[in-house]
Amino acid sequence: MNWLLLARVLGLLCMLVGGSMVFSLPWAFPVFGETPEFETRGFWGIVAAIGCSLVIGGGLYLLGRREQGTILRKEALAIVGLSWILAGVLGGLPFVFSETHSAPGERMTPADALFESVSGFTTTGASVLTELEDARTSARDESHMESPLGEHKAALEQPQVGQKLIPRCVLFWRCFTHWLGGMGIIVLVVAVLGQLGAGGKALMRREVPGPINETVRPRVRETAVVMWGIYMGVSVLLTVILILEGMSAFDAMCHTFGTMATGGFSTYNASVGHFSNGSYNGPLIETTLIVFMIAAGTNFSLYYLVLRGGDRKTGSRRGLRRFGPLVGDPEYRVYLAILALATLALTITLRTHGIYDSIIDAFRHAGFTVVSIMTTTGFGTIDFHEWHQSAKGLLLLLMFVGGCAGSTGGGIKVIRFILFLKILSLEVERAYRPNVVRKLKVGNATIDDGQRHEVLVYFSLVLFIFISSWMVLATIEPNTQWQEKGHTEAEKLLDCASAVAATLNNIGPGVGVLGPHSNYSQFSTQGKLLLTLLMLLGRLELFAMLVLFSRSFWKSQ
Repeated sequence: MNWLLLARVLGLLCMLVGGSMVFSLPWAFPVFGETPEFETRGFWGIVAAIGCSLVIGGGLYLLGRREQGTILRKEALAIVGLSWILAGVLGGLPFVFSETHSAPGERMTPADALFESVSGFTTTGASVLTELEDARTSARDESHMESPLGEHKAALEQPQVGQKLIPRCVLFWRCFTHWLGGMGIIVLVVAVLGQLGAGGKALMRREVPGPINETVRPRVRETAVVMWGIYMGVSVLLTVILILEGMSAFDAMCHTFGTMATGGFSTYNASVGHFSNGSYNGPLIETTLIVFMIAAGTNFSLYYLVLRGGDRKTGSRRGLRRFGPLVGDPEYRVYLAILALATLALTITLRTHGIYDSIIDAFRHAGFTVVSIMTTTGFGTIDFHEWHQSAKGLLLLLMFVGGCAGSTGGGIKVIRFILFLKILSLEVERAYRPNVVRKLKVGNATIDDGQRHEVLVYFSLVLFIFISSWMVLATIEPNTQWQEKGHTEAEKLLDCASAVAATLNNIGPGVGVLGPHSNYSQFSTQGKLLLTLLMLLGRLELFAMLVLFSRSFWKSQ
């Protein structure tokens, strides 16, 4: 292991994370009126976090600045895994230094801050914050004006009615971590710094999700710049649309971060359901978010091919034919088909069990929820905890599917399910035709035996981690927290399973007590740390994190 090279790259990452916090500082100052003392604490909390990040990053960089070695497989795995851990730790500092409250009268603990930060960077969207705003701040935000946060009392330890528990600048940082982690912080390092040489390709291969990762340009830095350029361009477009539909600039940017990163952090307790009141055009906003959530769950390299106006083999195309790489991609077609069929099934379920009187309302909420869950975004328009068990069962299954490879979505990925079903089909045929040899193909790509093995191992490992983590979480969580809410041990078992599935697949909300309007505050400190680890495992697709626990991995040879 090249420790000096490791220190240099991690130092660059720390300084980049610290520098990214600067974008949150302007939101501490209202457009009109004086800056509340509450926001001042948030401002200086972020400043302190920036200082710590730069000092730590600068120290690591100076330690390895003279090392010009090559990033090999082991270094790439170590850098990716440790980078996400470091980003989570540094990203939690603003919550701690600003003395942010997770609930009225309760400051966030370091474990809470780490959970919230890792949830942001991994685009999980799980939260330990019980309140983001109350009735009076909601009424203020409905005016669509960039105005002060309301009249705040001076005492931080006892927030009064009408206060936000989170300073707006810290709330912005919380959502911004989604956007940074969506395309990948390592991809951002490669795009911005470009000092990693040939090792940059090894790093991106370990971070970009999915079993089939094709670069869209021959040079790795150009690939990173292209991907981030597309990501940024679509984000700007969505922000402008949401502002035109009535959101404030602050809300539009925060919900854009959650949508494009398929994260799900909102600025309101009711999530996207907040915009269903009479002050907003709720259905229009929901439709816009559905379109862009689907787009975020799509392989971003396909967008590059569409923009280029051709495909990998035939060159440029014009007119509708330029969309050939997108509509011709087998994973994309299956992705859309699953979304459509799941929406139809959920609509029928909701209408059959009388959850909604109108088929239009059933379709509206079913469509948004299916897209939000399958793309692992986690936004909510309604609390599906009240839905029928069959509806919640369908959502639990969708949690494991996820988006496409090369997207910002989590989950197992659609392409792996396609490969898994094809492998099963070949194995069934081999049972009665043992001499027949068939190639495994997806579209025009031939899948070799190594990739087949990886798919089977990945499914097995996901199943093992899910079951073992479920049992561990159910064991370490005290029953008293569920008994106080009138829940049985069976309901606790379901809640723990839902929590593991939601964090391992980077979704955020689960079923049971972890619905879109609930949170993870009821879990113990050790439970939150376990779920934090699951979020990292899910985002890095297991191996980049698992190798860190291997003693032989850290040996020189």
